[in-house]
Amino acid sequence: MKITPQFTDEGILRELGARLAGVRLGHNLTQAALAEQAGVSKRTVERLESGEVATQLSGFLRVCRALGLAERFETLVPEPAASPMAQLKQQGRKRQRATGKPAASGEPKKWTWGEPA
Repeated sequence: MKITPQFTDEGILRELGARLAGVRLGHNLTQAALAEQAGVSKRTVERLESGEVATQLSGFLRVCRALGLAERFETLVPEPAASPMAQLKQQGRKRQRATGKPAASGEPKKWTWGEPA
């Protein structure tokens, strides 16, 4: 099943858990054997595969690494690429801050005591 933006968080976790279980079975590993290879408890593997929310992300990463899935994280969160115009403006400098949203114009800022006029 393809994960879409309409999935709830719980639905995504269940789907990811089912996929991990499928990969584990494809490697012919028991939950206990995978837990030992990943350095986590068997209960952590059970929680991941059932989609329980209480599992920590580090346990998920360890299990994925043990199953040989860690290199796929690059597609999950790809490195941000600046547009060609932004690259020209920065001229090799790495961006360090976000500019934020511009202030809404139309209503003047209310003056308070202690501020310059």
